[in-house]
Amino acid sequence: MNGFDERFLTRNGFAARQLAVLLLGHEPDTRLPRVRDFAEELGCGNGTVQAALQLLEEAGAIETTARGHLGTFLVRSDRTILWRLSGLGTLLAAMPLPYSRRYEGLATGLRSAFEQAGAPFAITFMRGAGARTTALLDGKVDLVVLSRLAADRLMEKHPVQLLADLGPATYVGAHGLLLREGAQLDAPGLRVAIDHASEDQRLLAERAFAGRSDIEWVESSYMQLRDLFASKQADATVWNLDEVQGRLGMAVDVLPLGDEVTRDLALRNSSAAIIGRKEGAQALAAVRDTLDLSVVTSLQSEVLRGERMPSY
Repeated sequence: MNGFDERFLTRNGFAARQLAVLLLGHEPDTRLPRVRDFAEELGCGNGTVQAALQLLEEAGAIETTARGHLGTFLVRSDRTILWRLSGLGTLLAAMPLPYSRRYEGLATGLRSAFEQAGAPFAITFMRGAGARTTALLDGKVDLVVLSRLAADRLMEKHPVQLLADLGPATYVGAHGLLLREGAQLDAPGLRVAIDHASEDQRLLAERAFAGRSDIEWVESSYMQLRDLFASKQADATVWNLDEVQGRLGMAVDVLPLGDEVTRDLALRNSSAAIIGRKEGAQALAAVRDTLDLSVVTSLQSEVLRGERMPSY
């Protein structure tokens, strides 16, 4: 270990690491809090804060300038160095399996946006919004990507907060009612595929077929849907069209969803949302204000148009 690293293991160095976290929330050419305000927040003396600021300057993490009675201003900051010195580690996001180009574009955009904000970022892929949220609550991941529909329901039950809503068609393109070739929608005893691991699909399917007491529910995932239709074990379902168009390998009628409530649910289900824990998410708080979410939607659109190769 070189002498520079050893200095960050001293009392002043520990304060510098704490300051690095705080300074991640400051943009260049903005006035910094007073030294005594930093000292009060960190629970140390003014001299320790001044020494910590000097350490950060010597490390190339920041450059400051004093402007008389106006105070001290942050001239420049290197967010990559600040993040490394802060010890916040890598932000880990849980996303759905990247089986569609839309999800690949979403992952590509998220990775770029976080990297531009100076935060090391990684993605783990998990099926089911409930499973991803459990990982979040257990502290195994820092944020979760899911539909706005699922986010709204989970926020009612758990101490999680909405960090972003990326807007319609960022999570899925659309949902439709799928009817197996030869099946009749009004036939008694209609067998409807449902995936209880997917909060969105389950809710949409139940709402689309509400009022029918003759429905036979057939447990299914996307991977099983083709075989269930081909073997005539299922007749219909409501599903994400990104998953099924051109992939079922068989003739399927795609019908529009019915009532206004179902269409509203489908619209909220099409929007990608990002949620995080309400408490203890220091790394996420450090990057949140500098995260440019327009990068996410822009790069996702490029991937969808075939203008950019997915990279995540």
